[in-house]
Amino acid sequence: MSAVIGNSGEFAFTPANEKWARGQIKKYPRGREQSAVMPLLTKAQEQNSGWLSQAGIEYVAEFLGMPMIRVLEVATFYSMYNLRPVGKTVIEVCTTTPCWLRGSDQITAACREELGIGFGETTADGEFTLLEVECAGACVNAPVCAIRNKYYEDLSPEKMKAIIRSFKAGQTPKAGPQIDRQTSAPVGGLTTLVEG
Repeated sequence: MSAVIGNSGEFAFTPANEKWARGQIKKYPRGREQSAVMPLLTKAQEQNSGWLSQAGIEYVAEFLGMPMIRVLEVATFYSMYNLRPVGKTVIEVCTTTPCWLRGSDQITAACREELGIGFGETTADGEFTLLEVECAGACVNAPVCAIRNKYYEDLSPEKMKAIIRSFKAGQTPKAGPQIDRQTSAPVGGLTTLVEG
């Protein structure tokens, strides 16, 4: 498929990504190929340094034979799609009620202190972008943030700053709960089904 040229430049899947996209489309029944819109948007975003350009959205629409507005509706509805350039490391802080009740305001403040930016902003060196997201879906381990497709859970301001410092140093800190907890088990250990 040929490249699409939009207001934000030109876009076309690489040959490997085009082959992958065609494989995704085959997963859906005949006549329902447009159901592949989300995986194709995700792949287009990955290929385009973490954001979806207008040309990328138009390309996916053409690839799937969809009206561009329907693809844009998907891209603007879900917070996982970035419609403008982002830093190499995107920090998505959940601020929905469970995370807020468990201190997401303090996590946000720690990010702002460590990075010097607010929500929707990117550091001057292009390394970090800070985003606010609605419900990360890990409420039992609130407050949480997502970084590079991994969840960092049970955060405190100190832990959040340490995670950011690790990324700044070129390291990838351990994802998951940041307290002594097994995945989403109760804090303090199991209280039921402890025998047998």
